[in-house]
Formats: sequence, C-alpha cells, structure tokens
Amino acid sequence: MSMKIIGVIPARWSSSRFPGKPLANIANRPMIQHVYERAKLSKILTDVIIATDDERIYDAAVKFGAEAVMTPSDLPNGTTRVESAVRDKNNIDAVINIQGDEPLLDPLMIDEVAELLKSDEDCATLCREFDDENYNDPNAVKVVISQNNHAIYFSRSIIPFERNKRILPVYQHIGIYGYKIDFLKKYIAWPETPLSITESLEQLKILEHDYKIKIAVTKSKSRSIGVDTPEDLEAVRKILEG
Repeated sequence: MSMKIIGVIPARWSSSRFPGKPLANIANRPMIQHVYERAKLSKILTDVIIATDDERIYDAAVKFGAEAVMTPSDLPNGTTRVESAVRDKNNIDAVINIQGDEPLLDPLMIDEVAELLKSDEDCATLCREFDDENYNDPNAVKVVISQNNHAIYFSRSIIPFERNKRILPVYQHIGIYGYKIDFLKKYIAWPETPLSITESLEQLKILEHDYKIKIAVTKSKSRSIGVDTPEDLEAVRKILEG
C-alpha cells in the first residue's frame, strides 16, 4: 500500500527538569539535530519536520537545514503539537510522532511503525522485552499485548502481575507513535480520560475510547537513552563523543 507518511519531532523549550533541552550540545551539535538526522535515515518517511513553540529552537533547526514550523505555546503535549504542525499540509496519509529527546534513536524503529500503519491500523507503536531489572521504575512504562498484537493496557506498574510462575515476558513500551491523519484529529479532540490522568499516560485515552493500538516488538537491538535530565545527557555524550 502506497502511503505518504511524514515524521514530526515536537520540541519545546520549557521543561521542569531540563529547560532548553533540545539545544543541549552533543558532539558540537544540538540534540534536536541528532534526532532529526537519525529520523532522516528512515527508508519510508516522505519528510521530517520539527515542531516547536520557541524561536531559538526554530532558528537552530532552520540553520542546520531542517524544515521547522512554529506551533502555539499553550498546547498541552507533544501529540497536539504534532497535529498542529501538519494541520495545513495536504496529501498526508499518516504521521509518526518522534520524541525529540532520543538522540540515539534507531531509524529502523520509525520504519517498523510506518509498516504497521500501512496495514489497516489507525494507531501503532512499539515495545521490547525488558533486559534488566528496572521493572519497578515508574518511568519505564509496561504494556501487555493481545493475541492479535494490540495493546491491552499500559501502566507504570508491573503488568502482568506474577501470581504464578512467569510464562510471559515483561514488555517495555517504546514511546514512538504512528497515527493515520483522520484518527489523529479525532484523538486530540477527545477530553482527557480517568486512566490517562491517573497514570499520566496519554495513550490510555485511546484505549478508554475503545480504539485499538497496534503494537510490534521491535527488531532493533539499539538501547536508546531518552534524555530527561542533565545526567542522561552526560551518558549520551559519552556514547556519541567517545
């Protein structure tokens, strides 16, 4: 199925833990440039756009050759920023929301999500098996999957609970999302839902409205580090500058 799928990287300046994070210097380039360049290695995306509410990020993106768009500063999350960035674009079938704080992102993951969208799916994402013992970390989101490879539930708690001997792997959600355009517009129009508020996981809003999220176990062996703190930044620097 031939589809026009674009990637959007939402990037904002304000952050309670790390203000100005998208322009943090890594190997003489801003972090957002690393993310953009890795996204451009996708074999399926038609284009990649940086969506920001800050002129400093916009100017930096244009300087290194990216297409950038300014979005309103009062948008509540990255998904609404993605929708705002593509609202006036024509002939787009689907969009992939690429996290702006993943400078080690494997472009294979983008293509895996894109392939899911080429089937008859409105929304798609990825997961992987945990390979360490940080199950109890609430920042490591867990997901359980149906027999037909749809997400049953996402949680910051350990799921499934091991009442009997474990016969299933514990899957960690990877925060890259793909949406058909019509579904994305519908999704952002919905109000917040009780589970999404309780767990602070916006993808639960989809499940609470009885829609499905297709999910695949990534084939990527890369272990990306999401940059949430200055300590994470130093870990990424050691990898990219080492």
